[in-house]
Amino acid sequence: MAKVAVILAGCGVYDGAEINEAVLTLLHLAKAGAQVQCFAPDQEQFHTINHMTGEEMPESRNVMVEASRITRGDIQPLTALNADEFDALIVPGGFGAAKNLCDFAIKGTDATISNAMFDACAQFAKSSKPAGYMCIAPAMIPMVYGADAKVQVTIGNDVDTAAAITQLGSVHIACAVDDIVIDNTHKVVTTPAYMLASNLVEADAGIGKLVTATLALIE
Repeated sequence: MAKVAVILAGCGVYDGAEINEAVLTLLHLAKAGAQVQCFAPDQEQFHTINHMTGEEMPESRNVMVEASRITRGDIQPLTALNADEFDALIVPGGFGAAKNLCDFAIKGTDATISNAMFDACAQFAKSSKPAGYMCIAPAMIPMVYGADAKVQVTIGNDVDTAAAITQLGSVHIACAVDDIVIDNTHKVVTTPAYMLASNLVEADAGIGKLVTATLALIE
């Protein structure tokens, strides 16, 4: 039975993990018979957004506490993630991935990844274990694997975002919503998900392929 770590950036597309992406990831992993443990950083999120209005709210929320809503309370702090205990990693998207796990949404090509996120993901990179990143999460890949690695990734077909990710060091490949990009050298799988998806069915197609491909890369 494959053991997969899933990192969540909170709960809610505008300030945390994209809920549909997270749930679809967990569903496909469950259907594949994988054993899953979710992780999230025990920190305050960048900001809190009213998802009805899109406006910022004057309150502070904890990323791990918010992510626990998706996992029905079964969550561990990101600092506890030990890649030796897992076969693969998957990171759903949502703006929280680019605000709470790194600051790509704020700083663009000057972005940096959080220490906890780097430490967790770099373990999988260094041990050549497969990793799947979706939606905006692939923006972190050059920060994890290094610009010199030139990992092939996709966020779909947004020209400006693709250019920024290319400048950070990845090789961007345009991709349809229902497809994936696999970098076999680094065992990295990416899919656009809600960077392109207009509904749940479209998101599901690519996410299902990502989960299948990531599990298939396990040795």
